[in-house]
Amino acid sequence: MRVHIKRVPDGKITLQETSKVAIITINRPAARNALTANMWLELARIGRLAGSSSKAKVILLRGTPGQFTAGADIKEFCEMTIEEAEQAFLQMEEAISVFESVPMPVIAAVDGPAMGAGFILSLACDMRIGTLNTRMGIPVGKLGITVGPSFMRRIIRLIGPSRATELVYTGKLIEAEEAMRLGLLNQLITSEELDKAALKLAGIVMEQSGATLRAVKRAAQHCEWKQEEPWSFVDPVDFPEGCLAFAQKRKPKFSTRV
Repeated sequence: MRVHIKRVPDGKITLQETSKVAIITINRPAARNALTANMWLELARIGRLAGSSSKAKVILLRGTPGQFTAGADIKEFCEMTIEEAEQAFLQMEEAISVFESVPMPVIAAVDGPAMGAGFILSLACDMRIGTLNTRMGIPVGKLGITVGPSFMRRIIRLIGPSRATELVYTGKLIEAEEAMRLGLLNQLITSEELDKAALKLAGIVMEQSGATLRAVKRAAQHCEWKQEEPWSFVDPVDFPEGCLAFAQKRKPKFSTRV
């Protein structure tokens, strides 16, 4: 099958278009596929491009082998002002919501860690296939990041309020087997089988009525509440300390307020 590859300027995100599948790959393995602010913008752009395809019936989102994505580039955060960090989170939310709003099903192939905003990105997809190397979680409590309603909504809809709050309160990473048991993953296979299994699932989905797929996607979105009020994504006191501690590889010394 002939594949046409469209690349963003820095080549860190690629779009491969086959006759019926649009494959988006996050490609920054040296940094665990962490996404910079520019990459979030490119991911949104490429997601919309794939979503507007007249040929693709399914989108496959993946990272490089062994890495889905570590989420946002925390090192970049350390160089930002509070206002810039808030804007960066708005860009993340915009990119993540693209995969919920595209008309066709989106499958995430999650090999290795899916952490922080990368974890939320995977949850914005309609289905997730994991491997024995998959680890999922949102350890933002060590950074002073205030998780907004849209982020929490995506976790709650899959594992419920109690499990979702435990996950964020503790910052723990969930291993593959537990992620499967909780319903965060639809399938669990080996890394070597991931691409084949993802394309097989995409093939099964493509056999269904396009009208049905679009209707189910719309119906699922209508079942969920939307954020209605402004929200700050980072704490003005704890966030700078969390970033500094991350950069210095030490435990953060947060304020005592709750």
